[in-house]
Amino acid sequence: MIGLIFGETSFPLEILKKIKQTKKKYIIIDLTISKKFRKNRKSFAVSIGQFGKIINILKKNNCKKVLFAGKVNKPNFSKLKLDFKGVYYIPRIIKASKLGDAAILKEIIKILDQNKIKTENSLIFNPELTLKKGNYSKIKPNKQDQLDIKKAIKTLNNLRQYNFSQGVVVRNKKVISIEGKGGTKRMLEKSKSIKFRNCGVLVKFPKKKQDLRVDLPTIGLKTLKQSKTAGLKGIVIKSKQHVFLDKSKCINFANKNRMFISVK
Repeated sequence: MIGLIFGETSFPLEILKKIKQTKKKYIIIDLTISKKFRKNRKSFAVSIGQFGKIINILKKNNCKKVLFAGKVNKPNFSKLKLDFKGVYYIPRIIKASKLGDAAILKEIIKILDQNKIKTENSLIFNPELTLKKGNYSKIKPNKQDQLDIKKAIKTLNNLRQYNFSQGVVVRNKKVISIEGKGGTKRMLEKSKSIKFRNCGVLVKFPKKKQDLRVDLPTIGLKTLKQSKTAGLKGIVIKSKQHVFLDKSKCINFANKNRMFISVK
């Protein structure tokens, strides 16, 4: 039996589909705002502050392992439903939240570990959602694109030592935008250009200390469309370290819009 701790995005749906195919026994801890898994009889809707309830559910169902998938947004701590253990652990969560949403999940991992519950890698059931090195579109990066990619990777490598960012946009060898707390969407919105079309690149690599068990970077059709709207020519991601959703749709979109998808 494995406990599936699910947040937002479509990634949890991919995992659930695969687990059902393997017929492995599971339960769902639903941390989504809308409680999107409520129709599943194996699902338990809980608040992120109900640690006692979460741990009791896992232990009652003999779950010695859990898997995280999907984004868990920073909660409004003043409105959070807390149980007894939640009151005990919440100061740690509040402290972690100051470092970002991913830090919240890392702290939850520590709490689960202290209760003898191990966290598995999110891709243990879905390794096919990552990509190997290569180009996945008809269009390949030209000489100017390669210069932009080189500049972006160098910028990210400099930022990685501070564990700061996992995304950067470069156009004509100039850094246009760096991913911050607003995420990829906000970064791409700031990168939008009226003057340039089909020029520039989005590069996303994991941060140096990124815990890929819970904080796996995700790219999908939405990212491609946002990159197109920003006037970019392509995206570059890290081999086997990203979740790549809607692969065929993304490749078709890239080919139709003369964009490239490159994996380093």
